[in-house]
Amino acid sequence: MREPTPDLATTVLTRLGTAYGAARDPGRAVAMSAYMRDRFPFLGIAAPAQRQLSREVLAGLSRPDESALRSVALGCWALPEREYQYFACGYLRRHAVVCGPGFLATARTLVTVKPWWDTVDVLAAHLVGPLVRRHPELVAELDSWIVDADLWLVRTALLHQLAAKEDTDERRLFGYCVRQAGHPDFFVRKAIGWALREYAKTEPVRVRHFVTANRSRLAPMSVREALKNVG
Repeated sequence: MREPTPDLATTVLTRLGTAYGAARDPGRAVAMSAYMRDRFPFLGIAAPAQRQLSREVLAGLSRPDESALRSVALGCWALPEREYQYFACGYLRRHAVVCGPGFLATARTLVTVKPWWDTVDVLAAHLVGPLVRRHPELVAELDSWIVDADLWLVRTALLHQLAAKEDTDERRLFGYCVRQAGHPDFFVRKAIGWALREYAKTEPVRVRHFVTANRSRLAPMSVREALKNVG
């Protein structure tokens, strides 16, 4: 009897574990973990090597559907070392177009489990943002994220339009920034400034006017970041 052919997600995760595991560098792992404030263990694989290994893992494999993409992402999130989550973020970014509106629930899990800026920012700009632009009905969910007690959901809501350029929903961007202008956390205040700075590449005058009108509400850090390139 022939052995059943493994599904795509199983193949990806098996190859990934073999390739990344063989490239483990314990000495480098200590330094990489320290850089991330020892929040996560690392295998110790430098970014260029990660990219090369990832290409080898995916060589010859078919494009994932939404189910396979979800399985790979959640499988990577279940593994302890941070490089596996980086692989998942790259895989999601590359294939975000296959995701339907129901994938936002998975995105929420990825944002809130093992959260830190290194994964959250990629998920915000390159998974959640494209999802919302393709499925405008998801905007209501982002409106709830911006007021959530979880700061990483707030940061995601602020940054999800980072790559939108002329398709930015300006009213929502400015409204989100005002809504969280007084947030006590560094990562939220920084996100406000970053989101505004990025939009200023498309609409510098509009951003400058917004900051001027709301300078008393915005944190100094947010103002500095927002106006970094427009004065």
